[in-house]
Amino acid sequence: MAAGEDPLHWPFFGPEHRELGVRARAFAADELAGPAHPEDRESVDRRCRALVRALGRAGLTRYCVRAADGGALADWDARAICLVRETLASADGLADFAFAMQGLGSGALSLAADASLRARYLPRVAAGEALAAFALSEPEAGSDVAAMRCAARRVGDEYVLDGTKTWVSNGGIADFYCVFARTSPGERRADGTISAQGISAFVVEPTDPGFRVAERIDVIAPHPLAELRFEACRIPATRRIGAEGEGFKIAMRTLDVFRTSVAAAAVGFAQRALDEGIARARTRPMFGRVLGDFQLTQAALAEMAAALDAARLLTYRAAWLRDRGEPVTRAAAIAKLVATEEAQRIIDRALQLHGGGGVRSGAVVERLYREIRALRIYEGASEVQKLIIARELLH
Repeated sequence: MAAGEDPLHWPFFGPEHRELGVRARAFAADELAGPAHPEDRESVDRRCRALVRALGRAGLTRYCVRAADGGALADWDARAICLVRETLASADGLADFAFAMQGLGSGALSLAADASLRARYLPRVAAGEALAAFALSEPEAGSDVAAMRCAARRVGDEYVLDGTKTWVSNGGIADFYCVFARTSPGERRADGTISAQGISAFVVEPTDPGFRVAERIDVIAPHPLAELRFEACRIPATRRIGAEGEGFKIAMRTLDVFRTSVAAAAVGFAQRALDEGIARARTRPMFGRVLGDFQLTQAALAEMAAALDAARLLTYRAAWLRDRGEPVTRAAAIAKLVATEEAQRIIDRALQLHGGGGVRSGAVVERLYREIRALRIYEGASEVQKLIIARELLH
C-alpha cells in the first residue's frame, strides 16, 4: 500500500501504537520471512513453541498481559493486540495463533485470579516461557456454554474435575490450561434452557493426576488442537480462578477482550491475499498483455481493496471503542462478522487470479485459503455474531 494509506497513520492510533506497529513489522520481516510453517503435527508443535519464545524475546507477548503481571501496559490495549495480530497473520498464520493464545489462554487469570496465582503463571506467559490454553468448549457445548457438562466438586482442600473439553487450542503442548467446569447445576428456565450460573474457572497443569490428552485434532490448517479428558482429576483448591460460580462471567469478559483481534487476524490474511493478487496481476502474461490489463481483473482487485478497507476500519473502530471504555458488544460483533466473511471472499478472489497455481499445495494463497476458514467459526461463528448484532439493535 502507498505510504499515505498506511493504517498506522489513522487517527485511531497514538504514537505508542505506531511504534509497536513498526516493531511488529520488523519482527515479521526478520523472523517470519522464511518458508511457510510446517504441516506435520510434531513440526507444528515445535514451531509453535519456538514462535512463542521468539515473540517473548521481541517483547510482543508482553502485550497479552497487564503490566502488574509482567506485561507491557497497565491494562490490555485492544488496538495494540489487533496491530500485532494483523501483522503476524499477514506473514504466518501460526505466528498469529501463537501470539493470540498467550492472551486468550491466560486472560481469565489476569481478570480474576488472586495475586499468588497470577504471579505463578503470568510473568512466564509475558516472557514467552510458558504456553497457555483456554478450555471452554465441549463436544455438546460450543456456543451454548450453559450446556456444559464438565463438573468440579470440592473435596477438602482440592477440587475433583470430571468431563471433556474439546477444540482446545494449544492442547497437548500447553504448560497450563484455564478450564471451565460446573460447580453447581444451572437453573432451568421456563423455556427449557439452562442458565450459565454455577460455572467456575480453574488452572489445570498437564501433570495433574487424572488429566490426559484424549485426542489430538487435525484440521485443514495445522495448529495444535486437542480434546482433553478429566477423570477424577485432582487439583488444589488454590487454583480456582475467582469465586465459585463466576466462571461464565470470567469467560465472557476474556472473550470480550480478544474477540475483536480475531477480526484483525482476518484483516492480516486478507491484506496478504490482496498483495499476492496484485503481484500476480502485474506479472502474469495473458494474451500478449498481463492479467492486470483486463477490466475483469481490475474490478476484482477494486472490490477486494474496498472490502479490506471496510473490514479494517470496522476492526479498529471496535478496538478504539473498547480502549475508551465504551460499550463494544455490537461493534465487536460487526467487526468479526464483516472482517472474517470479507477476508474469505478476498482470499478466494486472490486464489482465482492465480489459476491452477493457486490450488497447488504450498502456494501462499492456498495456505491463506485454509487459514481463514476457522476464523468464521471460533470465538463465535458468523451466525452467532448476527444474533448478537440483532439483539443489540432490538433492545
